[in-house]
Amino acid sequence: MASNEASKKVDTARAAARGTGTPAPSRQVPPQRPAPKRVGPVEFLSQVRDEGRKVTWPSRRETTVTTIMVFVMVILASVFFTVVDQALRYGVGLILGL
Repeated sequence: MASNEASKKVDTARAAARGTGTPAPSRQVPPQRPAPKRVGPVEFLSQVRDEGRKVTWPSRRETTVTTIMVFVMVILASVFFTVVDQALRYGVGLILGL
């Protein structure tokens, strides 16, 4: 598709150079946005503190339960990959006769 677009551009440029065909449409420049207002470090830290107050933080119980679940999943994943690793090691050993 890119080569088709490139060939269309070349054909349009050639036609414009010869004076035949339709000239390439000019691009419209989007209006520039005003520059964002800069704030000092004290104002920035005040805004950060205000945004931090808006966050819904998890309770201690939710954090504890989530942490325990992460540890359980890590242990299960490590046991699973250990079993798979040992099975593959045994299978490769049988195939290669080591």
